[in-house]
Amino acid sequence: MSDASLDALADAAGIEARYWDIQGRLHERSPDTARHLLRALGISSDSDAEIAASLVLLAEEAWRETLPPVIVAKEASPICVPVRLAAPTAARSLRWSIDLEGGPRAAGESRLQDLCVEATRDIAGSTIALYRLQLPRQPLGHHRLRVALTNEAAADLIVAPARCHLPDNRSTPRFWGISTQLYAVRSDKNWGIGDFGDLSALVHWSAACGAGVVGVNPLHALFLDAPESASPYSPSSRLFLNPLYLDVTAIPDFAESEAARFLANSSATAEALDTARRSSFVSYATVAATKLAVLEELYRHFRTTHARADDEHGRAFRRFVNGGGVSLNRFATFQTLCETFATHNWMRWPDRSSDPNSDEVVRFTRDREDRLSFYQYLQWQCEIQLAAVAVSAKMQEMALGLYRDLAVSVDVSSSDHWANQECFLRDTRVGAPPDPFNEKGQEWGIIPLNPRRLRSAGYAHFIALLQANMRHAGALRVDHVMGWQRLFVIPAGASPVEGAYLRFPLDDLLSIAALESERNKCIVIGEDLGTVPAGLRERMMEANVLSCRVLYFEQHHGRFRKPAEFPELAAVSATTHDLATLRGYWTGEDIALKTSLGIFKSAEEAERARSERERDKQLLVEALGNEGLLPSGLRHGDTAKAPWSAEIAAAVHIYLARSPALLLTVQLDDLADEKQQPNLPGTAAEYPNWRRRLDRTLKDIAADPVIADVFTAIAQARRASLLVRTQALDPSDRL
Repeated sequence: MSDASLDALADAAGIEARYWDIQGRLHERSPDTARHLLRALGISSDSDAEIAASLVLLAEEAWRETLPPVIVAKEASPICVPVRLAAPTAARSLRWSIDLEGGPRAAGESRLQDLCVEATRDIAGSTIALYRLQLPRQPLGHHRLRVALTNEAAADLIVAPARCHLPDNRSTPRFWGISTQLYAVRSDKNWGIGDFGDLSALVHWSAACGAGVVGVNPLHALFLDAPESASPYSPSSRLFLNPLYLDVTAIPDFAESEAARFLANSSATAEALDTARRSSFVSYATVAATKLAVLEELYRHFRTTHARADDEHGRAFRRFVNGGGVSLNRFATFQTLCETFATHNWMRWPDRSSDPNSDEVVRFTRDREDRLSFYQYLQWQCEIQLAAVAVSAKMQEMALGLYRDLAVSVDVSSSDHWANQECFLRDTRVGAPPDPFNEKGQEWGIIPLNPRRLRSAGYAHFIALLQANMRHAGALRVDHVMGWQRLFVIPAGASPVEGAYLRFPLDDLLSIAALESERNKCIVIGEDLGTVPAGLRERMMEANVLSCRVLYFEQHHGRFRKPAEFPELAAVSATTHDLATLRGYWTGEDIALKTSLGIFKSAEEAERARSERERDKQLLVEALGNEGLLPSGLRHGDTAKAPWSAEIAAAVHIYLARSPALLLTVQLDDLADEKQQPNLPGTAAEYPNWRRRLDRTLKDIAADPVIADVFTAIAQARRASLLVRTQALDPSDRL
C-alpha cells in the first residue's frame, strides 16, 4: 500500500500529517491512525484500490452536486454561489429564488452567457462546468436558496455579519464580574448543591456591587441514572439543562401540591438534606434521589391538574414541548430508555433501540408518552428558572448578565450522540497531544463531531448548540475554541500518542457564531489556552471573539505582562477551575497535592515545579510592586517566607482590573479564600473533581466587608482603565 497515496487521501479528508507540540517537537501521524480516522469519516482506505477510488470520489465530490449543501456569506457583500451544470446545456438562463427566513421571497434570473465558466471537469463521461452566480446582498439569517434549469437544486444559505456582537462600552466602564461553579455554591436554602435560586441570589448581590456579569460552569444535562458522573465537560446533552440545578420549592406546582410538600418536609428527606448540606462535597446520588422524588410528585400534580387543562400553566407547557420539537422529544425518549434498560450506555441497548429512527423507538415513544412528558416537564422548569435569572440580571441593569459555558463535546454514551449519530465520529475520542505537562497526552472521553457531516447537514447541529447556549446569556465561553479550526482526535482505545489533528471549517463556524452572537446580543469568548494553531488568535480578533487570558500564563520577556499590555479583546482572570486557586498557587497546595497523588514522574520533577513556582511568585510580587499594589510587609525576594493573605488576592485582581481587556472575571473560590481547586486535570477517582463545595455560604461571603472593599477597588480600576490606552506594542505582544 502506498504511503504517499494514503497521505494524500488523509490530507484531502482534513487529517493533518504532522503537528508540533508546545515545545516545538515534531510528531508524525501514523498510517494506522490515518486509516482509522478515514474509516470514521466514512472513507474507504484498506487497500490501494480503495485509496485510489476514494481519492477520485473526494476530488469529484463537489462536482457531482449542482449546489453545495450550504453557503455561508457575509451580510455586507454580494453572494457568490458556485453552480455546477452539465455542459453544454440548452438552457439560456438560470432561475434562482431565496426563501428568506421570516417569510419573504427574493427571486431573479441570470443569463448563462453572462456567467463565466470558471472550470470544467469530466465526470463519468460527462463534462461539468463550474459557473459563479452572483446574487444581490441579503439580510442576516438562515435562508433557503433554489436554482433551476430543467431541474431544481437547493442549498441552505446563511448570511452572517463579519463580526460577533460587542456591546457599545465606549462610555461605560470595562466589564467585570464573578465566576463560579454553580454546584459548589453553599446556602442555607439549597439541597446540597447550588441551584438556580442560588444563581439568582448571586446575580442580585453581584449587581448591587456593580458587577456586570456572573459566569457559571456548563449547565448541560448530565446523566440522571449515574449522577456521580459529574463533569460538566462530559455531558449527556449540550442542548438541554441539568435538572439537578432546579430550585424545587420555587416551582409553582410546589405551592399547589400537598403531596410534594409532605414528601419534602418528611423526616427522611430532612435527614438526607441535612447530611447533604453539611458535606464538604456534593453528594450527587443523594441530591438526585431527593430532588427527583419530589419532582416526580410535582409532575403528578401538574399532569393531573394542568397538563391538558385550558389554563395558562398547561398551555405554556404545550408551547414549550411544541417549540422543543424533535430534539426535545428525542432527549426525553433517551432519558426514558435509560430507565427501561438501566443504563445510559445506549450501545448496550437492544439493537433497534440504539436507532432513534427505528420502528421500535417510535412505538416506545408512543407507549411511554407520560414518562417522556415528565422529562419534558423538567426541562420546561429549567428553562423557566434560568430565564427568570436572566430577566433579573436585566432588571438590575447588569451590562452582560449571565456568562455561560459551552463544553467541547459530549460523552460517547450521550443523548446527543444517540439522537444525532450521523453528526459524530464514532470510534474516536477527543483529547490533547503529549506536552511537557502530560507526556502521555490526554483522552477526554468525549466524542468529536464529524466535520464532513456537519457541513453536509447545513451546520444544523452546530447552530442549535449556539442557539441553546446563548439563550438567556450575555456572554458565551467556548471551551477549547481551537477545535473550531482543528481538533485532536484519537482512535477509540488507542493512546493519545496515536492521535492526529482533524481540520474543521473555521471560517464557516466563526461566521455562524457571529450571526447567533448578533441575534442574541451575546459576546463570544474563545478559551484559547494550550497549543494554539498559528493564525487562530488573529482570526478570532478579526471576528470580535475574545481571547482568554489567565494571569498565571501571561509571562512575557521574563516578567508578567503589565496591565496595559493585555489585549482589549480579551477576558482576563487570575486563574480557572482547572488551575490552583490564588491561595493554592501562593502556598503551593496544588504542587503538594500532585506530589501526594504521584502525578509527578520523579522527585526531581516535583522539586523543579516548586522552584519554578517560587520564581513565578517573585515575578508576581515584582509586577504588583511596579503597579504600587504590594500589600504591606511584602517585599520582592521574601516570598518563600511571606504568608498568604487576602490582600495579595485583592492586589492581583486590581492589577488585572487595570487592563484594557473588555472583561475581568473573579472566581468566587478566590473571593471565599478557597485553598483547593474544583478540578485537577489528569485525575479521576484520585481527586474529588467537580464535587468540592465552598466552605462558606453565599450569604456569609456577601456580608464580608473585605470582599466589599475588593469589589469597590475593582470597580474603580475598571472605570480608570477607560483612560488607559494600550501602548504601541509589537503585533506579537498584542496577542
